Amino acid sequence: MIKQTFGITKIPFLQSDLNLLPHQQEIVDILHIQSQHGGFCVITGEAGVGKTTIKKHLESKAHDKDHLLVSFSRTMDTYNKILLQIAESLELETKEKKLESTIIQVVHDSARSNKTLITVIDEAHLLGPEPLRRLRLLFDRFPRRHNLILFGQSELMLRLTMKNYSDIKSRITYSKSLQRLSEEDTMVFIQKETEACRLPKQTFDDAALDLILRNSQGNLRLCANLCYGSLIEACRLGQRNVDHRHVNAVLIQPHWKHHEDLLTGESST
Repeated sequence: MIKQTFGITKIPFLQSDLNLLPHQQEIVDILHIQSQHGGFCVITGEAGVGKTTIKKHLESKAHDKDHLLVSFSRTMDTYNKILLQIAESLELETKEKKLESTIIQVVHDSARSNKTLITVIDEAHLLGPEPLRRLRLLFDRFPRRHNLILFGQSELMLRLTMKNYSDIKSRITYSKSLQRLSEEDTMVFIQKETEACRLPKQTFDDAALDLILRNSQGNLRLCANLCYGSLIEACRLGQRNVDHRHVNAVLIQPHWKHHEDLLTGESST
């Protein structure tokens, strides 16, 4: 619908295909440098601030001949089930008793082939102390040219600063806490997405942008969802410009209301 209405070939604001913002590109660049020399990196932030976009960009290298990338997110699993996830990511078929030794052998073979090794663990704040320590011991046996990257909510760094995690914290080579976007950066994000899809500059009028900024409050995911939903509303009515009416049509949906508003039946806009 959006493609036909606006005459474009790519749909903007889809979470699976967001462009990196300058601060995200900087983080990605540092992560790749860390991968060359051996790194243990921790990226934290509340839900929706852009961690997933960075993670997906890293995962896009999974089939690159110069990279070996392992990525998993079921971090509430036991250590053995996490090993199975790693084996699955590496496309290994081996007996459970030999998982550790086989994984270590494969990554060393890849390192000898000059591949850059990256292990991405999403939702790392859900890792229990025992699996986290056992994983740390496993990755200590990986080649030097390897980067372990933990993605998690802010509580992950709080846990790692506790005394009983000092052995893990002391190994961190880079960390970054992603914050909500400023209004200026949010506008840059909207502009980059519209330009990348060749939408006209004035697709969103000033009133629509004001509502989007006010209700997304610097949360990248909320901003993308609100912009995308507003475009759908405009297209549904056969219109090529998004105004406040289209944004409000999204904001009246229950999932945009605050908990207190749902209890009282009032609107949050």
